[in-house]
Amino acid sequence: MNLREMMDVYRGYRIPHFKIIEHKNRWFAFSGILIALSILGFVWQGLDYSIDFEGGALISYPAGTTLEAADVQGTLAEFGIDDAEVQIVTGDEPQIAIRTESLTLVEDRTGLLEALASQAGVTFDDISVEDVGPTWGAEISSKALRGLILVLLAISAYIWLRFEWEMAAGAMIALIHDVIITVGVYALTGRQVTPETVIAVLTILGFSLYDTVVIYDKVKENTESPAMVAHYGYVGVVDRSLNQVLMRSVNTSLVVLLPIASLLLFGGETLKDFAFAMFVGVAIGAYSSIFIAAPILTLFHRGEAMAASARGTQPRPARAAVAAADAGEPAAVSDAAATRATARQGASSRPRPTASRRPPAKKKRKRR
Repeated sequence: MNLREMMDVYRGYRIPHFKIIEHKNRWFAFSGILIALSILGFVWQGLDYSIDFEGGALISYPAGTTLEAADVQGTLAEFGIDDAEVQIVTGDEPQIAIRTESLTLVEDRTGLLEALASQAGVTFDDISVEDVGPTWGAEISSKALRGLILVLLAISAYIWLRFEWEMAAGAMIALIHDVIITVGVYALTGRQVTPETVIAVLTILGFSLYDTVVIYDKVKENTESPAMVAHYGYVGVVDRSLNQVLMRSVNTSLVVLLPIASLLLFGGETLKDFAFAMFVGVAIGAYSSIFIAAPILTLFHRGEAMAASARGTQPRPARAAVAAADAGEPAAVSDAAATRATARQGASSRPRPTASRRPPAKKKRKRR
């Protein structure tokens, strides 16, 4: 494929012919490696939860002088606080935000706050201290988990009713795949899990589902054509459907990833946490919609066709080609036969025009 053909494919002028379903074992092996590494990182290193989940103190105050995060951390270390997270927000009114363990564990709490105020050039009353208990974080996590389960059940029911149960199962497997890998990346990189991370993960699920539903809708549209299923077989129709919507999925993902990348590179610390989870999740979601959800769908259909063949029952019409292929019978026909089948189908559904008959002409009588 030369450069011109590649640009035509990218712009949607030309449909590619990538054999995605044929190489499904490669995609499954790659995803298996990513999931294994994610589980290993989660078990071996675990997740670094913020104080919103584990409890602690949030200290915030204006900065009257120019300070670096290392200067504030040095002052905290003098009072036995070594693992504090310091964030300095620059602007017209610079602010310093410190997240650390609960100050009830600090022996000289007043001395610590006075030292921070003196260092920043502000008064003691300008410092705001907010203690966050771990029950607040646990409550938010519990509500988010319950809401997530209810949403996934509702989405599964919708996909089942709109398409079929195999597509609902494939979409849920792709979602679990995305969540495991995203959480595993957080564990392996040691990034802190914040409430913004939870929001990002929930957003990721919605984007991944959207991409999967677009692909499944194209598959359903193509498999409803008996001529196309007879010509390509069910697996071939799924592969062709993927190639038809491939560049749409790629372009949609790129449009989403570019602004997220700008937040990741140039945003503040809070935005970077959100952007990191979004970037990883959107990239993994775009991959799973194409290389995981669709190949899993073909496995479900093949399993159903084999089960129907073993029971001696007839599978659904859209899957007759799969059943024939599993039984060793040729499932594909020639292009001319597929065209004739389409023509016959169109001709049978077209109403015949009723011919209008002219009244018989009157015979002229001959004059004697």
